[in-house]
Amino acid sequence: MRFWSLGTVLLALAACTTAPLTGRKQLILVPQQTMLSTSFTEYGEFLKQNPPVPPNDGSETVKRVGTRIQGAVERFFASKGMSQRLSGYRWEFQLVNNPQVNAWCMPGGKVVVYGGIFPVAQGEAGLAVVMGHEIAHAVANHGNERMSQGLLAQLGGAALDTALEEKPDETRQLWMTAFGAGAQYGVLLPFSRAQESEADHLGLIFMAMAGYDPHEAPEFWKRMAVKAAGKAAPEFASTHPSDETRMRQIEQELPEAMTYYKKK
Repeated sequence: MRFWSLGTVLLALAACTTAPLTGRKQLILVPQQTMLSTSFTEYGEFLKQNPPVPPNDGSETVKRVGTRIQGAVERFFASKGMSQRLSGYRWEFQLVNNPQVNAWCMPGGKVVVYGGIFPVAQGEAGLAVVMGHEIAHAVANHGNERMSQGLLAQLGGAALDTALEEKPDETRQLWMTAFGAGAQYGVLLPFSRAQESEADHLGLIFMAMAGYDPHEAPEFWKRMAVKAAGKAAPEFASTHPSDETRMRQIEQELPEAMTYYKKK
């Protein structure tokens, strides 16, 4: 198995990318094209085991909200001169019949919403909070960060293509936990506080640009807190804490988000 040498890791650290909006330095060890090709493969495998819901009101709502947020993301990145970051994206939005309170977005715009999120979302605006947040994680390269950290910590720094070839089961488990795609893989790799803040911030802007009132965001997270109260947190909430600090930060960011809001 090939390993990342210390020099390679130091070079990667020196050549970090930056997160959109915040400019935070990111450790990115996996090339974008590798992330995309792996994402499309793993997404296809997930849907084979978890068939999407046939066209109905729920699945059409997911596609409608997703398409509107996709447009917002593309306009936002274009306005920042960063459209190249979305190169190779093949957007898709699917609903799966699963009671988990969960949703995720893989690199390349592959979004899956679980049916269990609907009672908490309580409508399109609430769903836009979820999807905007998860899409923000993806376009801000948070998944690549977690995958890079996992490759270093769990697979000795092996390159992704090598890890997939020589340790496919372990690498697939690492991939799926990095992107939150399935509770059967155990505890998700937690997003850092910085990543969560970035996803909240960008998610507010994306939903506002898509025509959804960002004031729905704190209300959604309050409902998530109620859902988790008095018992183990649902899968979605386990890596998306709804604490007072987060609520306060979202409230502080609402005025900026409202500058992007145009009701449709």
